[in-house]
Amino acid sequence: MKKSMMLAAASLVLCAGMQDPMASEKKAVERAVLDYVEGVYEVKPELIERSVHPQLAKIGYARRSAEGPWREIPMTFEQLVELAGSYNADGRIAEDASKKVEVLDVMDKTASAKLTAAWGIDYMHLAKYDGKWQIIHVLWQTPPAAAGH
Repeated sequence: MKKSMMLAAASLVLCAGMQDPMASEKKAVERAVLDYVEGVYEVKPELIERSVHPQLAKIGYARRSAEGPWREIPMTFEQLVELAGSYNADGRIAEDASKKVEVLDVMDKTASAKLTAAWGIDYMHLAKYDGKWQIIHVLWQTPPAAAGH
């Protein structure tokens, strides 16, 4: 009986030591996306500079009203850094605004994530540059209409 208990305890220790090898990569991808959203929410352009690649390709679609026409809004890395430095300076984003990150996929060199933020939904592609995850593509839109988006 003692031998089986010792084997069971050893198995638990081994299992506890074995983690998903991609768990730390997923956390790093999530951190990059959080840096992106927190950079805008907290008026910290340095977080954008840390988490977004300078060759960023970002495009968004927004409406001023549910019935209004869609506007296409392209943005460069430089424009995003500038936006992060001023967009929420007046506190227009609520302190409890959404910043839900869903890491959709992580591989060795590329990853994808979805961010639900105050301005809408962002789909992101990230790549690993010099061992660090950075956002390279963003496709976003304002929140979808309740019915028939």
